[in-house]
Amino acid sequence: MGKHRRSRGGGDDEAETDAASQELSTGTAVAQPQQSTIPSEIANGERDSRESSSHTHSSGSLKRSAPDDDEGWTKVERGNKKRKKVPREGSNNYPAITFSPSAKLFAKINLAMLRDLVLYLFADGTGPNWVSVSHRPYFRKIVVLMVPGLEEAMFNEAVNFEKYTSGSASNQDRTETTPDDYYPRPLSAERLPIALQGFANMFPHLWPVKAPGDDKYMKLHSPMGTFLTAPMSKNKDERKGPKPAREPSGWKNERTRITEFLATLEELETAGHLIHPALIENEERRAAFRVPDGWVVSKVDKLEDGEVPEADIEQGSVTAGRECLALDCEMCMTGESEYSLTRISVISWSGDLLMDELVKPEKPITNYVTQFSGITEEMLKPVTTTLQDIQQKLLELITPRTILIGHSLESDLKALHFSHPFIVDTSLIYPHPRGPPLKSSLKWLTQKYVNREIQKGGANGHNPIEDARACLDLGENLFRRLARAGTAYKAQGGEAGGLITGKTSAAVDWGDPSKGPGAGATYQIGCKSDADVVSGVIRAVKGDADGLEIPGGGVDFVWGRMRELEALQGWWNKNRVESGNSDGGPPDSDTKLDEKLGKSPLEQCLARLSASLETIHANLPPCTAFIVYSGSGDPREMSRLQAMHSQWKREYNTPGKKWDQLSVKWTDEEEQALRRAVKKARQSVGFIGVK
Repeated sequence: MGKHRRSRGGGDDEAETDAASQELSTGTAVAQPQQSTIPSEIANGERDSRESSSHTHSSGSLKRSAPDDDEGWTKVERGNKKRKKVPREGSNNYPAITFSPSAKLFAKINLAMLRDLVLYLFADGTGPNWVSVSHRPYFRKIVVLMVPGLEEAMFNEAVNFEKYTSGSASNQDRTETTPDDYYPRPLSAERLPIALQGFANMFPHLWPVKAPGDDKYMKLHSPMGTFLTAPMSKNKDERKGPKPAREPSGWKNERTRITEFLATLEELETAGHLIHPALIENEERRAAFRVPDGWVVSKVDKLEDGEVPEADIEQGSVTAGRECLALDCEMCMTGESEYSLTRISVISWSGDLLMDELVKPEKPITNYVTQFSGITEEMLKPVTTTLQDIQQKLLELITPRTILIGHSLESDLKALHFSHPFIVDTSLIYPHPRGPPLKSSLKWLTQKYVNREIQKGGANGHNPIEDARACLDLGENLFRRLARAGTAYKAQGGEAGGLITGKTSAAVDWGDPSKGPGAGATYQIGCKSDADVVSGVIRAVKGDADGLEIPGGGVDFVWGRMRELEALQGWWNKNRVESGNSDGGPPDSDTKLDEKLGKSPLEQCLARLSASLETIHANLPPCTAFIVYSGSGDPREMSRLQAMHSQWKREYNTPGKKWDQLSVKWTDEEEQALRRAVKKARQSVGFIGVK
């Protein structure tokens, strides 16, 4: 998980975090354990308080040992402080998370607030002002489950699951809100549908939760990434411009191959790249792929074509035998919101200038934006080079073993109408401290990590050669240092990315959790069904019987995801499945129906989900915080409209294509429909309880 803030935890501890980042790591790095506050028998749930009787009573000073002792000095342990026992349920010091009906809320809580609650319980995060946390040091474990597909309307007493449609349409167009929209709703079994009555046995309230997103830009951000990534707040001095990078604890001055930093398929899709067919694992989808008009793709048939035999790689080489090219482009406006390529610069890994060409756009330039592009009308007057000429030169220059390096390369490659599967993007390998979708500027990164100022041309604009060299230097600086700037990494300094936390964690998810945010967890447990998730969570909580992998007593923090309801609701991202994403795809639709659980497939699925959560709850040790959240509301209409908008933009920006020839339209009507769909997708729910 990324970075988080430092603060005092409501008087319960004095710890402050100095690390550049700390991770829940799907729990990995939380802050330093509160050893001075949390007794060890509570932290691991194993020791008996009677162990303290064997300690020698003393002031804790050093004294000379007896002559026959082996050591010259010995430290006498303090034994006069009694260890605390795990409190009994119902006792005065039993931990609790409660909401007072007299508390004042003015808006829905958001997903980041749930995340920060976890940081407060196990780290040194700021205490929440929307719930009351009692006896925080006695929390032994935290289990968090993400269950996409859960909606608030499902918990209405009179809901008819046979006729259920996602969400509550009556609330979508409302411009005013009432306290009922954001105050938690008490749960009682007699007022819930039979399939969901088990929730009332585990949680006192249903919380309306606002999913992460951006209403202005009509986007829904990743609920999974938001929960598992926390920004680190800075003090007043740290906010004053970029400072030289400091190495995290456990950092090693070792080289890392550039191939470790290649953008993943998911990262490329999120950034808006045209996905190269070599990245498409699904054979049918790859066979159906058609290069859009005006675009070209590099000559790479399959990803294996880019691999270099180990025997051919020089020892210690960060390029791993690959040809690394830094690329940067400048664009000018050829329409109201349309940009066209006017200059391209390509530099080799050794710093040689391989290409620096001015390009004549097909459409007339309406604004040279010289203050940014550095392009003037006089510069382009004698130019006859076209976009197609540049594309042919790139096809000759770029081979299957070529890796392209740049900053926000999706913009450059869109201007070039070019696609390549091997991308290293400095905006990704140096993530923004506050997490996606924010990106740090190339100028800021270069000043911070290379200690050099660029883009000082002022009214003369940027120099693409200078920008390309900056990307090379940022890359070389990173590959030689074995670190990703904005994130603590598991490979760096041990399991916790170099941060000594005293907390262990597990990620339990469909597919391979090690290929997503779960990579930072101490343990990853892959699953193929929700039943596997239940077993995996219980295993992570209790540990393996033989202790060979997960030690007895289990881990401190568990994050898991149950997805069968998401699949039944039709919320599963089909594009990611078709492109070979690591989640393994949705389950088969021929799941056996059990009429004893309900009359409709949805009701039966909810009954199974409720039973699964109760099974997990029953296996949790006392003093465990249990949190369930849906992550988002129904995203289907939003995804449909976003895909339509992307198609419209691609066609609109295609040279030679007229407005009346576009296959889709995008007017204010579609724009407002997308805004409503995003609003609906950001309506989620959460549940908080203590076992």
